[in-house]
Amino acid sequence: MSKILRIGLIGPGSIADERLIPALARLPNAVLWSVLSRDEERARSFAAKHNAKAPQPAHTELTKFLAEPQLDAVIIASPDRLHAAQAVAAAQAGKHIFIEKPMATSLVQAEQIVAATKAAKVALAVGYHLRSHAGHQAIRDYIQSGKLGTLRHMIVHWTMTADPSDWRANKETGRWWSLAAVGTHALDMVRWLMRPTCGELISVRALTSNSQYGGPDETATVILQFASGATAEVLSSVTFRAPRLVEVYGTGGTIIANDTLGPRGAGSIKIDGEPLAFSVVDPYESELANFVSSIQSGCTPAVDVHEGLANVALLEQISTNQGS
Repeated sequence: MSKILRIGLIGPGSIADERLIPALARLPNAVLWSVLSRDEERARSFAAKHNAKAPQPAHTELTKFLAEPQLDAVIIASPDRLHAAQAVAAAQAGKHIFIEKPMATSLVQAEQIVAATKAAKVALAVGYHLRSHAGHQAIRDYIQSGKLGTLRHMIVHWTMTADPSDWRANKETGRWWSLAAVGTHALDMVRWLMRPTCGELISVRALTSNSQYGGPDETATVILQFASGATAEVLSSVTFRAPRLVEVYGTGGTIIANDTLGPRGAGSIKIDGEPLAFSVVDPYESELANFVSSIQSGCTPAVDVHEGLANVALLEQISTNQGS
């Protein structure tokens, strides 16, 4: 029987409360052990709500939180600007890491995380849960089977509404706004589906707008080109709601996915107008199950530290090549 992994949470926000920790509770080989928050009462309340198992489950100091010898791993779901320091400290303490996207807010920080995890020989998985959507996995299998022919173009549109109270709009806690909230997922999905047959990215161009609030990348449109000549378009925004779309075009057919972007693992997918059947499963549970399995087996997580690094590098490239 595999060891029950004791996992601590850094950042008891809404994504942890509503998605990550309920998903963790459904895994038979892992438990929530402890919680770290800047607010002690919030840490205590969250730990009680989710039945954290440690004798002292609530913490406000990172060093003491990580010093717990029974702690095996951490989930980092804090604001983006805090990721790097927390991940490096966790690695140095010998803890495996599941980190929410994006992994860091600069390429330098992302490289520091890579170096720290390599030196400590700990696993790191990045929370790109769209890869754990059963329908998206079916799309990838179909593409890799060759049935869609040669890939020529892909579109991912994911928008939402937010306001300046969003911590991502605050330069102290975030760097990118729409790109960090949803765009980073879209970029990861494009790379995940297209890179295996289209090669590496050779061109990245972006246009951003901040006309509503004056915040960073309220709306971003990114155009990508791969070595094969195939292209992709990503749209992210925090100023309007629109249909959430994934479209993939090949020389042998077309895939259209509606409302598969999001937390539920649902939506509909059609290939050349015909429905593609898939099971609706919780993508958060699937990605955490993979993380736990990678620790227990010694295998590399499905979305590892190098994938996180590549996404941060792409976000930085977008920042460099953008207009507004």
